[in-house]
Amino acid sequence: MKRFLSPCFIFLLMMMISITVSAQKKTATVSGKVIDENENPMAGVSVTILGRVGEGVATTDSGLFEIEVTANRAIAIIFSHSGYKTQQKNFLLNESERETITIRLEPGGTVLQEVVVTDQRDRTEVGLIRPNPKSIINLPTPVMGVESLIKIFVGSNNELTSQYNVRGGNFDENLVYVNDFEIFRPYLVRNGQQEGLSFINPEMVRNINFYNGGFQAKYGDKMSSVLDIQYKNPKDFGGSAYVSILEQGAHVEGSSKGNKLSYLFGIRNRSNKNLLKRQETKGSYVPSSSDLQTLITYQFNSKWQAEFLGNISRTSFSLSPQFSQLTSSVFSPFFSANLGLDIYFNGREKDAYQTSMFGLSATNQVNKNLRLKWLISRFENEEEENIDIRGAYLFGERDFDKSRPSFGLIVNPLGAGLFHNFARNTLNIGNWNVSHKGWYHQKNHVWQWGLGADQSRITDRLNEWEYQDSAGYSLPFNPNVLQLNKVIKSTADLDITKLSGFVQDNIAWGDSLSSFTLQAGLRFNYNSLNKEFFIAPRLGFSWKPGWEKDIIIRAAAGAYHQPPFYRELRRYDGSINTAIKAQRSWQGVAGFDYNFSGWGRPMRLTTEAYYKNMSNVVPYDIDNVRIRYLGENNAKAYAAGIEMRLFGEIVKDAESWISLGLMKTKENLSNDFFMVYKTDSLNQPVDSTLTEGGWFRRPTDRTITFGMFFQDYLSTNKNFKVYLSSIYGSNLPYNIPNSSRYRNALVIEPYIRIDIGFSALLLDSDRSNRRSHSPFKNFENIWASLEVFNLIDRPNTISYMLIKDFANNVFTVPNRLTPRLVNFKIVARW
Repeated sequence: MKRFLSPCFIFLLMMMISITVSAQKKTATVSGKVIDENENPMAGVSVTILGRVGEGVATTDSGLFEIEVTANRAIAIIFSHSGYKTQQKNFLLNESERETITIRLEPGGTVLQEVVVTDQRDRTEVGLIRPNPKSIINLPTPVMGVESLIKIFVGSNNELTSQYNVRGGNFDENLVYVNDFEIFRPYLVRNGQQEGLSFINPEMVRNINFYNGGFQAKYGDKMSSVLDIQYKNPKDFGGSAYVSILEQGAHVEGSSKGNKLSYLFGIRNRSNKNLLKRQETKGSYVPSSSDLQTLITYQFNSKWQAEFLGNISRTSFSLSPQFSQLTSSVFSPFFSANLGLDIYFNGREKDAYQTSMFGLSATNQVNKNLRLKWLISRFENEEEENIDIRGAYLFGERDFDKSRPSFGLIVNPLGAGLFHNFARNTLNIGNWNVSHKGWYHQKNHVWQWGLGADQSRITDRLNEWEYQDSAGYSLPFNPNVLQLNKVIKSTADLDITKLSGFVQDNIAWGDSLSSFTLQAGLRFNYNSLNKEFFIAPRLGFSWKPGWEKDIIIRAAAGAYHQPPFYRELRRYDGSINTAIKAQRSWQGVAGFDYNFSGWGRPMRLTTEAYYKNMSNVVPYDIDNVRIRYLGENNAKAYAAGIEMRLFGEIVKDAESWISLGLMKTKENLSNDFFMVYKTDSLNQPVDSTLTEGGWFRRPTDRTITFGMFFQDYLSTNKNFKVYLSSIYGSNLPYNIPNSSRYRNALVIEPYIRIDIGFSALLLDSDRSNRRSHSPFKNFENIWASLEVFNLIDRPNTISYMLIKDFANNVFTVPNRLTPRLVNFKIVARW
């Protein structure tokens, strides 16, 4: 695929478009129903905006109303009717946002009651976090996107990837939806350097719903989390463009006259070249990733709406390594040294990942209580890996005495050798999905149901081998045969049909002072690959006791089983296990949500404790971002922990949050026996004992995670802002691949990262001072940002390289992540 249009050209194009289009007023919509004390609809209720004489509507005979309000500004709506108490409700809505409410008027005089309207879902639904999408563009991070915002809540150990681990799970255990369409990701990616753009375009996002556990039956069959994204439904013309050293992009949005047709178009381009050129492995890095995305919505009438979502993305990664200089220190009572590894490379790696997704949906609002939706989507993924890299290495003690001419060189060699890595891998995945969803509202019940069918075609070709030579001997050593260290040759052609569905009832009792909600549902799943059928019940509730303090207690429990898809089927030798069963997980979550006032400003504290009991587990190892499964249901596992989060305005009008998590997750593999040998003075075995491995830390076992996002501004000028994000994660276990004896043999040191950004407003929304011929006449605002990634320049470790010396002792040399880097970014909106 040819590279997309130049980002600078796109930026200029968007500027020219904005000049020709006059600014329009940004609006949002409030709609709903007004009822009396007996829950009967009230007709003729006056619905007006406070302070705007003559602007308002009256409710219909069914008690329904709809009114447009100004977006991004605090407004108050007054509900009044003769013989009933007047109510006032306050709103602060985003552009094009729709808020639906129910108002109950009580008999009496015209006493004005003020109620602040907020969406209570993130308080009543277990595990739900709803970060503000507007924070994404301001977040200082090497990989801009929704996922980087999520990492602050759940932790991370790799800033180069958009993937994340949730409560002891791995990357494959997370669900992602955009406008009800399930999203897939590339599978062959080995490390974060190769990753491109995530599917989600942050400039097109309206709402973010992230569930880190205890999610409802309406969501799919994964064990860890759900990221549910809703894109904008614009009513006015607008757009944005941004240019930075690492990434560029632009989007445009708008609607036709009468708002029957609305559209979103986004284009992005990313290159990590400036980030990767400071890696420890020096060479020619040519990474590139670009995508084009659109959402088009058409409203046929008040009952029918159609929606099209499309995405085309291509990522390429080319590396011609030249030289790598790694260093590790060894401290022990018997031996201390600064060990170095110098590698000289020859060869090249060239990878390509191309994905496309097209989805079409139709929604029928049959009546005010019944809504039906049909969806069909096609996902295609084409991946190629081409690796042919040779290397010669020298390993030993490195001289760090600057006064010597040998400074930086290896002065006491302990090992030397050669290696050759070769791979020609291809993966093609095509997936069709057809599904139906429905909603039915009946008094205090909201019934939801869904039924879906997936047809997946997977074609996989693996051809990998690895040759290792140490001190002139090929490994493993065989004097009669030149033997390769690793060989994988495998093909797979799979056709998989999956059927799934759910039914769920959402029940609510009470009022704004004291309430109880209940979500009860069942899921089913059938997989033609292994002929497995299962049913998964899920239950969640919340209770607002009506105490003086604003506290909501909530809990959830249920089954979260995960059928295999692709990676779980692959054993280490490349063979396919089509008999593998779904991993089973029973989970329980309990916690509370507390609203209070701190430093004179609203604050919110959430706490949740959770426990996962897992069986039929498929064990795996993680190397960078590559997950290698053992390909068997031969383990049981558990995860338990507690998470606490504090949201609030530490600085007035600047939302910040802090997240702290404590967790323990372990697994027990069946038949993980190994021999422990007792040796004599000549290092010859004289006795042996058969030992069982027992419980090991899982690869994602991080005891402590801490994340913080903080905003501030100059007290004398709010146009100068600072954004600080920090992540801490305690150590992780590192497994020697495919080894029971050396599972948990190594430890990856704690991950510590601090990123900071400084922003200045170059052009504000006041157009009165702009000249009529100014090229920036119709711009809403322009911001410039200076970002410093990895402020403390910490050399975080992502994996280890194993090196043998002349005496056959094994040493580990860490592979590091990115050092400190400065980034500059300009963001313009119109």
